[in-house]
Amino acid sequence: MALLQTLHLAHLPSSLEVHVGLFQDVQNAGYLRQQLLNGNGQYEYAFIDADVIVSTTHALAGVFRAANDYGNERIRSRNVHSEIVFALGPNNNVSSSVAIKFVSLDNQERSLLYMQIAESFRRFGVSDLTTNLLVIKLSTSPEITSESVKAHLEAVIQGKSIQFCNDNLGKTVDVARVRKIYKLNSPPRQVGRKKQEASGTPESDESTLSELEMSILGLIALKGAG
Repeated sequence: MALLQTLHLAHLPSSLEVHVGLFQDVQNAGYLRQQLLNGNGQYEYAFIDADVIVSTTHALAGVFRAANDYGNERIRSRNVHSEIVFALGPNNNVSSSVAIKFVSLDNQERSLLYMQIAESFRRFGVSDLTTNLLVIKLSTSPEITSESVKAHLEAVIQGKSIQFCNDNLGKTVDVARVRKIYKLNSPPRQVGRKKQEASGTPESDESTLSELEMSILGLIALKGAG
């Protein structure tokens, strides 16, 4: 049974519910990725590799950025769910104000935008090797409900559903990988539970992950200000 959580984010329309599911030991990530590549509308989700998500706030910051742009008709990717993946990235070389109308982009800006979207999917999106998967779905129409999303995820995801919370995300986050993505310097003492468990060192402490989260939130907010 999928432990789906339905959230309402402040400053977004109350009808725009955010449905979030977290899965571990996923066995069919390659299949899910292929559905996205095929443009299968039944699989219009933000499928995110949970290993690069530091906290619930990190994930929801990307959701808010994408949902806000969606509400203002200025998303730069295929739909609001692909925009969530794009919003998590640190790049901001194409202004969102310029990108309100895609046709207004010149060839260089358009090529850069394509590259940035592709890079965000490579860094944050589901891959064939993903085993920890974060799934996000927005209620962009009345037909999308908690019940319908839950039933579909239970039918198509081969993995164990777990609670979307900081404790579970903290157990799998690859901090070195996250730091590389956001170009954040490593502290003298390496953190990251996934890496440290393999080397026998202690698990990461909450204060260090919180510090990392704050740096990332600043970068996402700066991106949205473009």
